[in-house]
Amino acid sequence: MKKCDVIAIIPARWGSTRLPGKPLQMIAGKPMVQRVYERTAQCPEISRTLVATDDQRIIDYVEQFGGQAILSEGDYATGSDRVAGVARQLNLSDETLVLNVQGDQPLVNPKSLSTLLQTYIQEGVTHKEMATLGFMMPAAEATNSGVVKMVLDKDDYALYFSRANIPFGRENPVEQVYTHLGVYLYSHHFLKLSSQFPVGRLEDIEKLEQLRILENGYKIKVVNTDYDSPEVDTPEDVKKIERLIEEGNF
Repeated sequence: MKKCDVIAIIPARWGSTRLPGKPLQMIAGKPMVQRVYERTAQCPEISRTLVATDDQRIIDYVEQFGGQAILSEGDYATGSDRVAGVARQLNLSDETLVLNVQGDQPLVNPKSLSTLLQTYIQEGVTHKEMATLGFMMPAAEATNSGVVKMVLDKDDYALYFSRANIPFGRENPVEQVYTHLGVYLYSHHFLKLSSQFPVGRLEDIEKLEQLRILENGYKIKVVNTDYDSPEVDTPEDVKKIERLIEEGNF
């Protein structure tokens, strides 16, 4: 794989109902967008990392710490839609691999990103598929709706994603569940294709953008990682991440 074939785009929207200005939320002395950017850029397979945002304040800050950012043109329903729009602005080739690292993943692990990229290429994931990361977690720690659960087929392709507790142990409790991490990988060809799909019924119910892919009959390859990457949606999440950083557990 040539290094120039991979670009990482971090969608970072200013507006957030529960945490306005979330990308610039301070986490242990550093804004979240900077933490996501720096950890993503450490992945050796990535040739370029940039932030895609709707707000000049975020661009200004990213440029202050030496990063690259671009103002996305238009309004987008999801982070993936924003990434697709920016990819069009950049006029990427169809073969370029686009790594979408959601902007609320301040502890995203570069080793996880490398594993995702290597698996995608080695297993020959096609232009009609995308890939994402999964993390095995004790079921007791994944009960809240902020943790997205998923079930896979025998070949590690996603069957479904949900905020509910799946799978449900009818006779015996489920001890471990696969949780979903907010990282997506696709060719620019597939990103363009999927961005044309309308919002799906299940996507709208669960508020999970990846369901749009499954609802339209396409596949999502799930690559397991040993490194969790908790999302930040609330002030309580910020405190949790700061504790993990203080303890060195990331």
